[in-house]
Amino acid sequence: MLGIKEIFVEDLREEFVRDFIFPMFRANALYEGVYLLGTSIARPLIAKRQIEIAKATGADAVAHGATGKGNDQVRFELTYYALNPDIKVIAPWREWDFKSRSDLIEFAEKHQISVAKDKRGEAPFSVDANLLHSSSEGKVLEDPSQEPPPYVYQRTISPEDAPDKPTIVTIGFAKGDAVSIDGKLLSPATLLTRLNELGGDNGIGRVDLVENRYVGMKSRGVYETPGGTILHVAHRAMESLTLDREAMHLKDQLMPRYAELIYYGFWFSPEREMLQALIDKSQEHVEGEVRLKLYKGNVMVIGRGSEKSLYSDKIVTFEDDAGAYDQKDAAGFIKLNALRLRLLGRRNRKD
Repeated sequence: MLGIKEIFVEDLREEFVRDFIFPMFRANALYEGVYLLGTSIARPLIAKRQIEIAKATGADAVAHGATGKGNDQVRFELTYYALNPDIKVIAPWREWDFKSRSDLIEFAEKHQISVAKDKRGEAPFSVDANLLHSSSEGKVLEDPSQEPPPYVYQRTISPEDAPDKPTIVTIGFAKGDAVSIDGKLLSPATLLTRLNELGGDNGIGRVDLVENRYVGMKSRGVYETPGGTILHVAHRAMESLTLDREAMHLKDQLMPRYAELIYYGFWFSPEREMLQALIDKSQEHVEGEVRLKLYKGNVMVIGRGSEKSLYSDKIVTFEDDAGAYDQKDAAGFIKLNALRLRLLGRRNRKD
């Protein structure tokens, strides 16, 4: 009825987790210190597959339904042009005369395009969802001073309603990626799906934030990332045991820039790929197991272990270390580090 001659409906979940989510989580990426980039990281995969299908079918154009106010238009189109510099992009929200949802419905009815009943009228808020998270924005959520209504949340129960008994889970890592839950090896998408279930059942992963969009405005969103929140905490715990101090600190310094690149839509940029190479190098020995307690919205690390651990109880102990560490060495270390401060202090004292 719509004139569609060929349609592709594809399951990209394994590729999504393996090639997009896992590389991002190796970086511990958070946009503006809070957002786990659930929508941002899905867009380059969608756009990549569009370009692949366009090539396979001989299409000279691709289209998207993002509005001219949001980030997604940027993310889609930067990916399109990176993978096919000559592709034509059709963006109806920007190019046509649509001003509202009602305009779209009127257009559909005029052209005999069926619209589901639940899409008619004014939706209470807008939702975007994928395997990593769901995001809700607009309408009832536009006033950042008001608490979100309970019906906004779709993937997590309220922490207050979560079980009174904690859930204990063990996540295994290899080269920075989660590979098992409670000793059972799982594919990337299957593993994240299971973590989503555990997180949702324990009220984990809710975030209410006001963020700075790339196009210049601030927006309020309510995000749910249950499995991703668990994975983020577990990965940092694994790194704390296996990653060298300066390597960890360098990663933490670069992380905000890496997160910005994903949020802004530059997944297929040379700078993101350069940062990814550095991040992936740091993950060579990030392997072992992390034990977590999930309880009423909280993810608590209660144990971690690795054959690649840099933690030494012989050196760190407050008891007799049998000569593993000579405390007298610290005196010279402190004096050398204090030298410039002492010189500054003497000069300032004269002033």
